Amino acid sequence: MHIIVDLCVVPLGVGVSVSPYIVACEKILKAAGLKTNLHAYGTNIEGEWDTVFAAIKQCHETIHAMGAPRITTTIKLGSRTDRLQTMEDKIRSVQEKQ
Repeated sequence: MHIIVDLCVVPLGVGVSVSPYIVACEKILKAAGLKTNLHAYGTNIEGEWDTVFAAIKQCHETIHAMGAPRITTTIKLGSRTDRLQTMEDKIRSVQEKQ
């Protein structure tokens, strides 16, 4: 099943800067062949359900291995069965109505 996910992974107990952990997660998502769009408070991900969630699991495992004792993650996702919709489709739909 094709999904679009908004992912926010926050390592806890690692100090103020979390960018090294986010970089590690972004590399995992790219290596999985997922389409991503990094934004100020997370990453949009587009792909197949199993691939997306396997990559999110790998992000958690990697961030823990980097020394983060805790991680809090927020996931919002959408799926459609009537047609394939991309992240760009969703944005274009709004922009065309402005």
